[in-house]
Amino acid sequence: MKKLIKFALLIVLTLSLFISGCAGEDKKPEEGNNVAKKDETITFGVTPWTSTVPPTQVARLIIEDMGYNVELEEADVGIVYTGLAEGAIDVFMDAWLPVMHKNYIDKYGDKIDDTSVSYPNGELGWVIPTYVEDIRSIEDLKGNEDKFGNKIYGIGEGAGMTTTSREMIEDYGLDLEYAPSSETGMLGQAQKDIDDGNPVLFLGWRPHPMFVNFDLKVLEDPKGYFKTSEVHVLTYKDFKNKAPDVYKFLQKWSIPVGDIEKMIIKIDEGNDPAEVAQEWIDNNQDKVNKMLEK
Repeated sequence: MKKLIKFALLIVLTLSLFISGCAGEDKKPEEGNNVAKKDETITFGVTPWTSTVPPTQVARLIIEDMGYNVELEEADVGIVYTGLAEGAIDVFMDAWLPVMHKNYIDKYGDKIDDTSVSYPNGELGWVIPTYVEDIRSIEDLKGNEDKFGNKIYGIGEGAGMTTTSREMIEDYGLDLEYAPSSETGMLGQAQKDIDDGNPVLFLGWRPHPMFVNFDLKVLEDPKGYFKTSEVHVLTYKDFKNKAPDVYKFLQKWSIPVGDIEKMIIKIDEGNDPAEVAQEWIDNNQDKVNKMLEK
C-alpha cells in the first residue's frame, strides 16, 4: 500500500512539473518593453555646437543598441568638463585638442580619460569672406579694423576660441572689440553682412556648414594661436569600470570629418538628428562593426 501511495505521489509531482513547464513556455514577454538590458545609464555632455550633435547621436544609437539607457546633458563646454571630472557626465564627443581646450585639460586632465581621436583635421581660426581680397593674414587687419566695424564676432564666453581670440587682439595690437554671442547669433550677423556684401570678421571652424553656405577663407595666423586640432572623445576617468564594453567601443571610435559636415548640413535643413545618425549607421555598417570589433 505504501508503495502504491508513493507511486501515485510521484505521478502527481511529475504532472505538476510538466504543466508548470508548459505554462512557462507559453508565457510571452510583454510587448513594447523598451527597458534597457543594462543597469547603467550613460550620460553624454552635449555642447551647443553643430559639430557636437552628429557624433553624439551616432554613438548614442549604437550604445542604446548595446542595451544601455543613454541621456544627453546639454551644457556649455566648461560645465561639460566639470561634469566629466566629477563623474556626472560620462562621455564628451567633441573635445578640441591640444590647443583649444588646453585650459580645461590643464585643470581637469587628471580626472578625465582621453579615450580616442574622432578625426584629426579640425581646422579653426578667424574667417572673412573671400571677396575681401586685400586681407589674407591676421597681421593684415592692422590699420584696417574699421573695414570690419572694429569688431570680431564670436561665440560664448566659456569657449576656448573666445579666450584665445581676446589674447590675440592684444598680442597683435588690433583695435577690435570681441563681440561674444551664441553660434547662431554670430552666424546670423555674418549672414546679414555677407548678404549686403560687407566685410565681416568672425570665428570659423571645421566641420561646419558655414564653409558650404559661405565662400570663406581662414586668415593666416603667423603667431600660431590657432592650429589644426584633433577632435577627441573624452570619458570620465572611471568610466572604463562603469561600462567596459562601451569604453572599448569608444576606444575604437573614428569618423571622417567630411561625414560630420554632411550630417550637419542635413540637420540644418530640418532633418531629425537621430534619423540622420541612423542613416549614417545604416550606410556605414562596416565601420560600425569595426568599432564594435564584430
